Amino acid sequence: MELTGRSILGYGRGAESALRGAGVNPATGERLPPEYSSADAAEVTRAAELAQAAFSAYHRLAPARRAEFLRAIAAGLEEFGDAWLARAELETALPRARLSGERTRTCAQLRLLAAWIEEGSWVEARIDHGDPQRQPQPKPDVRSMLRPLGPVAVFCAANFPFAFSVAGGDTAAALAAGCPVVAMAHSAHPGTAEMAGTAILQAARRLQMPEGVFSLLFGVGYETGQRLVEAPAVAAVAFTGSRRGGMALARLAAARPRPIPIYAEMSSVNPVFLLERAVAERAEALAAGLAAAVTLGVGQFCTNPGIVALPAGKAGDRLATLLAERLRAAPPGLMLNPEIHAAYWQAIAGRAADAGLRVLAAPSGAPASGQGCTAGAALFEVEAESLRRRPELQQEIFGPATLLARTQGRGDMLALARALEGNLTASVHGTEEELASAAELLTALEDRAGRLVVNGYPTGVEVNHAMVHGGPWPATTDARSTSVGTRSLARFARPVCFQDWPDALLPEELQEANPRRIWRLMDGSWSHP
Repeated sequence: MELTGRSILGYGRGAESALRGAGVNPATGERLPPEYSSADAAEVTRAAELAQAAFSAYHRLAPARRAEFLRAIAAGLEEFGDAWLARAELETALPRARLSGERTRTCAQLRLLAAWIEEGSWVEARIDHGDPQRQPQPKPDVRSMLRPLGPVAVFCAANFPFAFSVAGGDTAAALAAGCPVVAMAHSAHPGTAEMAGTAILQAARRLQMPEGVFSLLFGVGYETGQRLVEAPAVAAVAFTGSRRGGMALARLAAARPRPIPIYAEMSSVNPVFLLERAVAERAEALAAGLAAAVTLGVGQFCTNPGIVALPAGKAGDRLATLLAERLRAAPPGLMLNPEIHAAYWQAIAGRAADAGLRVLAAPSGAPASGQGCTAGAALFEVEAESLRRRPELQQEIFGPATLLARTQGRGDMLALARALEGNLTASVHGTEEELASAAELLTALEDRAGRLVVNGYPTGVEVNHAMVHGGPWPATTDARSTSVGTRSLARFARPVCFQDWPDALLPEELQEANPRRIWRLMDGSWSHP
């Protein structure tokens, strides 16, 4: 398809402007055509107001119609074939196989949510029947369910140009819940974003969705995104990116005359705890697994293991040596864009100069090497007690680097777990007997992570009904939610109660005959026809 370089505003396009940006090939530094015009204040307002106008009609559509829309988007993305993959490869340097898998995941995610809203139980329908004969006061008939919030602003991620971007999980969840979307394209892959946005636009036109159910904005700098969060019509914000970016948007959302919720996934070091016997019995396998997890995607995953708690002693020393050897041998890879590349090297240089850390593996592919956005893996080591005293060492390094924290016994490991910030994941490797005796450690980690992994690695987030991709601050701004899986719809809905309503006026999910045939909580017991 021909790229236009202009925002999508409902069924129309934005104007060309003097303020423009473009994608950059991380391998060559080449600026990729076309240039993308930054949406001005009037276009941001237009997109938000179109979404608000669309909300009234869109959220009242039958779930089957919204499901049809989600499936049409998935089909449209697949119809682009290799062209979508090729553009993303140019803009991100991600390998074709990785992008192909991410496309499959993105389309599966859309179809999973389509099936879920057709099934219908996600609305959590609850019914408490009234009793007009109750004394001393009649009991009212009370029914409640989740209802959509309104237009959602979705900020796309740098590291997942498909699955956490224009047609990714946040957009899919919002549209499934009944909320129009105004997406903010990531500046690192605008062409990829426009293609995805075009697929959504084409699906909306073909199925005669209300205009404004979807818009896509391009922007240079922070102004466009700031205006979008401040737009009165926007009812919620979804963001995947850095802690600095997420907290800036959270402040804007809170400072509005009408504050709105923001669901920001920001930063995580995803600690991995290695127990003594596991280290002694399977050091080589653990070193191989950790090295693969640290370097996967050049470390550019929000689930990259950034801290590894390792017992002191000979077995721990051996594992540290094996891991260092594997990371030194790992070939450098291309990072997503020059900004991420520069930030990685700045963080690595700071750690290398830190007298409190030991450098076990120094990366190759420095910025001055002339090899584009190339970076190699790094491994540092610190005593766990020092890590507990220095919270700055818990800051995420976005790239193929990790920090070994050497612990002096199980008590030291437990103290480290209790000193951690919130994370998306926490992993523990141990024998069956060790895990049975590690209740305190596991409980401490449950308080600090959204997903707990046993004898595995945090990279790789399965898209299904049970997945939780979220966690306590600063991993996210709201630990009660997930951005992956069918629970993600609840972020863009709120409970609404209907008291003593005539049955015919109630939403179908709450009508006595249950025409949707969904699971409901009836007078305190779950019921299904």
